[in-house]
Amino acid sequence: MPAHHRNIEASFESYELNAALWSKVRNVLAAVAILGWLASAAAFASGAARFEFSYLAAFVFWLSLALGALFFVMVQHVSGASWSVTMRRIAENVMMTLPVAAVLFLPVLFALPTLYVWARPAAVAADPILQERVAYLNPDFFTVRAAIYFAAWTFWAWKLYRNSIAQDAGRSLPLAQSAERWSAPGLVVFMLTGAFAGIDWMMSLNPHWYSTMFGVYYLSGAALGFYSLLTVILLAFRRAGVLRYAVNEEHYHDLGKWIFALTVFWTYIAFSQYLLIWYGNMPEETIWYRNREIGGWHTIAGLLLFGQFLAPFALLLGRWAKRRLALLGAVAAWVVVVHYFDLYWIVMPAYSPNGPQFGWQDLAVFAAIGGTLSLAFWRGLKQHAIAPVGDIRLEKALEFENV
Repeated sequence: MPAHHRNIEASFESYELNAALWSKVRNVLAAVAILGWLASAAAFASGAARFEFSYLAAFVFWLSLALGALFFVMVQHVSGASWSVTMRRIAENVMMTLPVAAVLFLPVLFALPTLYVWARPAAVAADPILQERVAYLNPDFFTVRAAIYFAAWTFWAWKLYRNSIAQDAGRSLPLAQSAERWSAPGLVVFMLTGAFAGIDWMMSLNPHWYSTMFGVYYLSGAALGFYSLLTVILLAFRRAGVLRYAVNEEHYHDLGKWIFALTVFWTYIAFSQYLLIWYGNMPEETIWYRNREIGGWHTIAGLLLFGQFLAPFALLLGRWAKRRLALLGAVAAWVVVVHYFDLYWIVMPAYSPNGPQFGWQDLAVFAAIGGTLSLAFWRGLKQHAIAPVGDIRLEKALEFENV
């Protein structure tokens, strides 16, 4: 369809969610969250340690999607991109779940002695290596760092969201420039805090092991997970008749390119980390992979190789594939699911070293955290237009075409 025809159709499209649709989805998400928390209480009663590790795995997964959204928004502002304007408000509402995620992090703080060996005084006293690292790995400093991370993420998310909402009242070049100026240092802060958060919350589950690439590994997976999630959300909206013309085949094509590129980048980081540790062949480094290649964990490792690299790489390699929305949606949904197993594979061997023990506890905390954050996201969509209608690049976004 020619760009000028799409532009005309989009100009008649509503950027408000239908009240009946909003209420229906809200009720579903509220039910998922309530049932999830009730099941989580039962999971905690059945075994606190099992619950706490499952909770951490689910939390870092859902948090990664919000962080990926923050990354998406800042990259679009810094690059001055116009193609993504019509979908940016969706990402903004996802990143605005970060304050809720900060509250959901509290159970992790309460569970420190169970999750992390360095939080147990007796274990530290008996381990010379932990004694060397006690200045960094201790509960008080861990809590302070977490507060800094969430404060930074929340501040930048709030600043960019406020700018975007203010633009809805009138096209403002100064607000667009302000978003660009804030996003540039924001990306630096994001990379540092996101990397250290991954190190603190996941890598330190085995405090004898370290990788200088682990933080980038977590953030690359977060970006890949969010771009895939955004594609799924937009396609679901499209089926409901929402943003059908404002986000069209051309935009999905670019989302497909991003998913393809991030798939390659995540694989590059994962393989580089593995190759360097394998080549070094030092027991204190190889033990981390050894623990994830025994029992049933090797099956998960194989799933990651196939599901987060080979399959999406092969399926999205051709230009035509990125423009087949059913295929693109299926690949994007698959990547989101495999992204969860990636983080599960990182976290859960600390609890179950002999192999995965999938159970209802995992599903309970996944639904509780996911339902709560999804409900916060959905509530935000009702408060303002679901596209930045006052953005100075909106017309360019509606006319966007791939070349």
